[in-house]
Amino acid sequence: MTLPVHTAEATPTHPQPRATPARAHVLSAETVEQYRRAVAAGTDRVARRVAEATGPFTGVRPDELAPQVEAIDLDRPLGDTTAALDELEDVYLRDAVWFHHPRYLAHLNCPVVIPALLGEAVLSAVNSSMDTWDQSAGGTLIERRLIEWTADRIGLGPAADGVFTSGGTQSNLHALLLAREEALAAATPADRRIMLPQLRIIASAAGHFSVQKAAKLLGLAPDAVVVVETGPDRRMRPGAVRHEIARCRRAGLTVMAVVATAGTTDFGTIDPLDEIAEVCATAGVWLHVDAAYGCGLLVSPTRRHLLDGIERADSVTVDYHKSFFQPVSSSALVVRDRRTLRHATWHADYLNPARMVAQRIPNQVDKSLQTTRRFDALKLWLTLRVMGPDAVGELFDEVCDRATQAWQLVAADPRFEVLTRSQLSTVVFRWRPTGPGRELADAANLRAREALAASGLAVVAGTRVDSRQYLKFTVLNPATTADDVAYVLDLIAEHAGRYVHEHAGTAAADLTCPVG
Repeated sequence: MTLPVHTAEATPTHPQPRATPARAHVLSAETVEQYRRAVAAGTDRVARRVAEATGPFTGVRPDELAPQVEAIDLDRPLGDTTAALDELEDVYLRDAVWFHHPRYLAHLNCPVVIPALLGEAVLSAVNSSMDTWDQSAGGTLIERRLIEWTADRIGLGPAADGVFTSGGTQSNLHALLLAREEALAAATPADRRIMLPQLRIIASAAGHFSVQKAAKLLGLAPDAVVVVETGPDRRMRPGAVRHEIARCRRAGLTVMAVVATAGTTDFGTIDPLDEIAEVCATAGVWLHVDAAYGCGLLVSPTRRHLLDGIERADSVTVDYHKSFFQPVSSSALVVRDRRTLRHATWHADYLNPARMVAQRIPNQVDKSLQTTRRFDALKLWLTLRVMGPDAVGELFDEVCDRATQAWQLVAADPRFEVLTRSQLSTVVFRWRPTGPGRELADAANLRAREALAASGLAVVAGTRVDSRQYLKFTVLNPATTADDVAYVLDLIAEHAGRYVHEHAGTAAADLTCPVG
């Protein structure tokens, strides 16, 4: 039997699908020019906004912006890229918070490096999904190589492994899931039901709230997280950890993990990792280090020693989108022993059947809490290949140096009081009134922060320490100068002083008026 040979001129056996207007919007060989034009137009808009921004924020209020967004009829498309971008200017770009601006001093949001933005453009267009090899191929190997590189920088040893995640909260949840399963590894189903309410996690009072959130999601008891108070330096005390482990055991409780922090969100402090690691090793307890903030020290030319002891951890959280200047999201969980990752493995016949393990097919979903997952590793890959780790470390050193200058400015200014000096790049402080109005200090600091954001001239963070209202600089922009900090301090003092001036008489009257 002779099979028919189809040539380019031959009439196809099956009719070709009819082109529709909708298909013109799908990236394909036929639409690449449209893709180039659309992306270039969007990039131009962002570039213009970055170049023209006079402050980090416009101060827009939710009640001002919400009606504009709600008025848009999503069932009636504009049909034109330029019109859509014009509309986007009004509802997003005009009022976006610009982390690249040197007077953005609020949260752990960093300006981003250009090689990472290139990676973002590439990965979103290719749209690889990192769950299985047959959806990502080279992407799988790139992510694995970056995990290996990170584990080597930490010093976890040849058995280490890990996976990229959406952020520090997911990384911490994943780590504590592994710790829970290791603690229950030998338990029967009946024993698990008995032991689960008895599991405890020891964490610092200055640690991240995601530890408590993870305990809830993992089905632990409401009081499963044992909070250890810090010393005056806002660092976890190893002796207190040792005491709590012993206390829990006397009470018949099992400490499944100790969570130390390398870069607390509020204070930028690093727990004494080596001493805590020694306590955990002696007690046989899993040590997790939340280095979401402090992971930039892994590439620091001058400050790497601040992480001494992290190599003894069983698991480590790193957030490249905090201190490696990467776009959100870019985070990872790294573990000392790759075998522990089996606790997150589930084989599905349609996706990653168990036979693939024997065939040595690398499926990242075997160790991830997520299934469909972006190729976020590409951003870090291009950053390292274009800039190199030393350049990233120099940037992180620069913001830490700038924070030291900021701390010195605040400490020398009689208008303010400042708390513990950060090992990283935060400054926690508060404006303090002199004379009448001292009782308004908390409200004045809170109002100063709100008024500053409303002005659009600067953005700072706020927090409560020992039941008092404080302000916080988080310096993550190398472009921030000492003059920027001094300017923001003057604005804060002006707003806070105005508040006290307007309310001091009322507050004094309230204090002297009898009740009833």
